[in-house]
Amino acid sequence: MKILLTFVLGAACASAAARTPSVNPMPDGSRDMYVGLGLVSSPAYEGARRPRRMAVPVLQGEWSNGVFISGMNAGVHLSDQPSLEFGPLLSVQARRSESGNGAALGGASLNSVTDGGSPLAPIGETPTQPAIPTQPGTPGQPDKAARNAGPNRLSGMDVVGARLQAGGFVNVYLSPSLRLTNSVLYGGGRDANGVLWNLGIQHVAQQFSPHHSVSLSAGVSVVNRHYNTSFFGVSPAEALRSGNPAYAPGGGLNGASAGVRWHWALSPSWLLINNVQATRVLGAAQNSPLVERPNGFVVSTALAYRF
Repeated sequence: MKILLTFVLGAACASAAARTPSVNPMPDGSRDMYVGLGLVSSPAYEGARRPRRMAVPVLQGEWSNGVFISGMNAGVHLSDQPSLEFGPLLSVQARRSESGNGAALGGASLNSVTDGGSPLAPIGETPTQPAIPTQPGTPGQPDKAARNAGPNRLSGMDVVGARLQAGGFVNVYLSPSLRLTNSVLYGGGRDANGVLWNLGIQHVAQQFSPHHSVSLSAGVSVVNRHYNTSFFGVSPAEALRSGNPAYAPGGGLNGASAGVRWHWALSPSWLLINNVQATRVLGAAQNSPLVERPNGFVVSTALAYRF
């Protein structure tokens, strides 16, 4: 699951998961826009122990023709059925450097979500270094000493550049307040050949007072080998520079999250949005020497203006 330093305030999953505004029939030629400023605290990158706190702008817009923009995501609603949402989706993957994930424009989600490397060598086998011990009985996994090595495990690692990902989404309402979300994106990772599949469930915002509402969400992500290699793999060259053991993860289940958000309508035009999300790195990604702590928390708050 990709955690970006973006402000996706209503997302069911972390920084890596594209979400779309719900279907909302609008008069022809009309639009619904939100702009604002938010604060977010999250791990510096997926699996990092150290937190990163940033102020980020918030933007979301939806037009009567079905086009929407939500932070670093954009797409088109093609369905005219209130219980079904589907359409094409574009999403920008933020850059990751030694300091962690780069900042990016965020979306309020008020209605809802580099250069190529050489083939990876087996664990501990680099051209000039002896094999690094692995856990007994768990071939290909670094031991605890290796996982705790170094103050910054991204130091010496290649930069993963920003990428434009393309795909689509299909969301299904099981009831007026319960929604299954599903999106697939291609083009992420270092070589722009990563696949990210997000699956989630959302208990859509239920109003418990005239100006307050709360929503619950949970989700998982599945990725291909190229995606995992970009963000959790360590090539032989990177192992020489960083001191991390070489690691070649496969694809599969990548992460899970659960969160709650609270909307406070201060006035017809002003909205305060608060979000708390727990995340966990799973599968082959969890065994990466880059992962310092598989569990993480994302806390965010934003003030948005509707016009």
